Amino acid sequence: MAYNLFIDGGAGTTGLEIADRLEGRSEFELVRLNDGERKDPDCRRTALNFADFVILCLPDDAAREAVAMIDPASKTRVIDASTAHRTAPGWIYGFPELVGESVVAGAERVSNPGCYPTGFLALVAPLVRERLLPRDWPYTVNAVSGYSGGGKGLIARFEGEGADIALRSYGLSLDHKHLAEMQSKAGLVHPPVFAPAVVPAFRGMVVEVPLPVAAMRSASPPDELRSTLAAYYANSPLVHVHDDSPVSELLLHRDSPPTDRLDLYVFADAAGTAARLVAVLDNLGKGASGAAVQSLNLMAGCDPMAGLRL
Repeated sequence: MAYNLFIDGGAGTTGLEIADRLEGRSEFELVRLNDGERKDPDCRRTALNFADFVILCLPDDAAREAVAMIDPASKTRVIDASTAHRTAPGWIYGFPELVGESVVAGAERVSNPGCYPTGFLALVAPLVRERLLPRDWPYTVNAVSGYSGGGKGLIARFEGEGADIALRSYGLSLDHKHLAEMQSKAGLVHPPVFAPAVVPAFRGMVVEVPLPVAAMRSASPPDELRSTLAAYYANSPLVHVHDDSPVSELLLHRDSPPTDRLDLYVFADAAGTAARLVAVLDNLGKGASGAAVQSLNLMAGCDPMAGLRL
């Protein structure tokens, strides 16, 4: 028997990509609401409590509102793709490679990781856990993303009157909503200094953490950082740690195909005194919809990679 699945906010970019990954899957039956029903609180409440699984693709406040509509006694299990519950008590962080597949599989409430934090945490969290990088270093994160991550408004600006934009830097107040997630999930003393930007590519993302290794009190050599990451993700079908430089020099292409992979690199100078940790991913794949489907697969007892683009 198929599970009933309701994607609340299914008309947005993330919701549509999730539905696309579930196309032809017999394990799930989508609960669909028409335009009028989506705006009717009673219809939404009924769908939220009827479904076996709910994926929330909503702004933060709307996601909190949706969770409040679910009867505590309901069988409904929730995956929230918003920022609302990523550091909230009682919610499991939906990054199976970091928290464990069995933990996600048994969860009632799962918070989808942010796209930028996915790249940062994949690089930094295992190395901090293994004490190869210090918890108390003031890390910086430089990152660029395709404009699809900004929703319909930003997509319209880049593809319409803003089509000549080369780079849109933002988060200049240094209080970006991803900071708490990055700090807490990596176990850091200080939040990182985060410098995000959007470039004129629809999808794709590069996240970089520069390391002045020689100036850090307890950082391990870059070769050891790379080998540790390679061992940590050795059994992951999605996360790939490379030991060489990419031919494309990590450039994002405007026509990059969808993918749910996460590619990690450790670059260093010849003396090993400085390093650049780099993650390359699809902001709509492992950074959003692909991550939600991966968690859904685990929670439903399906093949974790079903529907994903490897």
